[in-house]
Amino acid sequence: MNDNEEAAGAPSQSTPEPERPEQSAADLLRDRRRAAHRTAERVLAQPGPSGTLRARLALLEEAADLYDLDEPADMYGSGIVEALEEKVAGLLGKEAAAFFPTGTMAQQVALRCWAGRTGNSTVALHALSHPEVHERNAFREVSGLRPVRVTGEPRLPTADEIRDFEEPFGALMLELPLRDAGYVLPTWEELTELTRAARDRDAVVHFDGARLWESTEHFGRSLAEIADLADSVYVSFYKSLGGYSGAALAGPASLVAEAKTWRHRYGGAVFQQFPTVLSALAGLERELPRLPEYVRHARVVATALREGFAAAGLPWVRIHPAVPHTHEFQLWLPYAPEAAGEAAVRQAEETGTFLFSHPWGAAGPDLAVTEVSVRSAGLEWTAEDIRAAVGEFAKRLAGGPGGTEG
Repeated sequence: MNDNEEAAGAPSQSTPEPERPEQSAADLLRDRRRAAHRTAERVLAQPGPSGTLRARLALLEEAADLYDLDEPADMYGSGIVEALEEKVAGLLGKEAAAFFPTGTMAQQVALRCWAGRTGNSTVALHALSHPEVHERNAFREVSGLRPVRVTGEPRLPTADEIRDFEEPFGALMLELPLRDAGYVLPTWEELTELTRAARDRDAVVHFDGARLWESTEHFGRSLAEIADLADSVYVSFYKSLGGYSGAALAGPASLVAEAKTWRHRYGGAVFQQFPTVLSALAGLERELPRLPEYVRHARVVATALREGFAAAGLPWVRIHPAVPHTHEFQLWLPYAPEAAGEAAVRQAEETGTFLFSHPWGAAGPDLAVTEVSVRSAGLEWTAEDIRAAVGEFAKRLAGGPGGTEG
């Protein structure tokens, strides 16, 4: 190194490189899991976000025939955005719909609009609902809403709980399905009675329908019939449909018009959104019709998992719900989550089969829980394939219950 380099501030040879912080065991396992998911030969689900940029861009090529690409590009919600809004309103049987960049924004706007109309900013919801668990208290901190928890049980609220709730509320928000409780849904009769109980208390009903798309098989009703039970509905374009992002709020035309004003105020009037909207149109065209098939096959997978673990001699296993309500459900095992996660990743690395590709969480001492999703890739798995894969997974579980070497 010459004097000029020294003067320019170049590091001398004696200057040690700054030490990089060591990755935690959890971070290392996460990185291995992601790498294994990309290279696995067999998976039950291959959600879009786990793909490469090239694969995600290919979605736009698939969507090219769904809208006239010689039309002018959208500007602040025009053109193709309006076409998507009209399509969603039709699917849900509502007067109008508004596109939003995120569901967090869409639901705050919806419930803020309803609060202005009812004169009551209190929102009754489940303790495990998305705004309570995953949105950093945005209802309170951003929108001046007052959420109150009807129940914390791993199911939707009951009509009696709504009737007997101890204080007034202006809106009842129902997450359908309730993801953190195991993607659970009520029966059609329970849902009908539940919404009627809210209206008997002069409250409006709003559906957090981020995953409402896959609920038709369970209810045996069309999307429009389900949405008809609510005054407004939010749906997501990426959680089930595989789009890039985005959401829609559907409801009465006057509510949607007001929501578009608040969308602008919240920073949601994005200049151009055609890539996201095209991906949403592709999801509605290609994934939406397949969701009932995914749900039916998820029930085959759940039964085969239970049989596979019994054959492997595991002392206890729970699938929740026992018969999945959607194409996603929970699996509970009497092992530390680190042991279950390591076994799942090792199986993928060593065999090319990734049976349990979602992270494992702690549900209690030596109790692990993960989510199982069944999508198009999972349709190729037979019940025997599942049972065999469970056997390979069980071989890699360390020790016995709790995941400790005995």
